[in-house]
Amino acid sequence: MITSQQMRAARALLGIDQRQLAGLAGLSLPTIQRMEASDGQVRGVVDTLVKVIRALEVQGIELIGDNAPSTGRGRGVRLRENVEGKSAGNIASALFDQTEVDGTRG
Repeated sequence: MITSQQMRAARALLGIDQRQLAGLAGLSLPTIQRMEASDGQVRGVVDTLVKVIRALEVQGIELIGDNAPSTGRGRGVRLRENVEGKSAGNIASALFDQTEVDGTRG
């Protein structure tokens, strides 16, 4: 349903802290902290997960699942993964000339 990384990223996009998310979702701060401390997919009571997701969506967050297209409009961020399923943070950005990235200027 939602990963801990998505929760943290969503909060960052909204500029809110864990306490504020807890308030928006009607949950306790320790519940949000526990959810965000988990590794990968957040596990918990379905009702609790739904409250968090609904609170984020009301604030304008669109949660995008693996291999799912974005149906919304507006700016967004998506984490690319490589073939092994790991974060592809070392992939060269399309904003930079490859020669700048690998250090070979022509």
